[in-house]
Amino acid sequence: MPLFTVSNHSRAIIPGARFRAIKDVVLGRSYELHLIFVTPKEIQRLNKIYRDQDRPTDILSFPLGENLGEIYICPSETRAAAKLFDRSYENFLSFLFIHGCVHLKGYDHGGTMERIEVAVRKRFKI
Repeated sequence: MPLFTVSNHSRAIIPGARFRAIKDVVLGRSYELHLIFVTPKEIQRLNKIYRDQDRPTDILSFPLGENLGEIYICPSETRAAAKLFDRSYENFLSFLFIHGCVHLKGYDHGGTMERIEVAVRKRFKI
């Protein structure tokens, strides 16, 4: 079975979302994914290095190969963003994870990406 890891480098409690099932639907079972939860300081450092944005963000996705990638999520930024979108933290965390997976699939923001995300959210009732 392809590797799927979840690492928590933050102090946050991570709700039991269906990360593996979502990953398998969006990216396929053969995709190796590492999901890492980090502090605001760490995600800000990554955001500065890779996007030249010197601020924390809720999620960053990094394709590392055709069937390999990493997703970094900052729980505190996710919790704050969930309020802006009038979603619960758990719901928005799944919402973001879907978004990150679709980026790893190779899509950029736009209509096609949105249609894929909506279909996955419907499937998982998110």
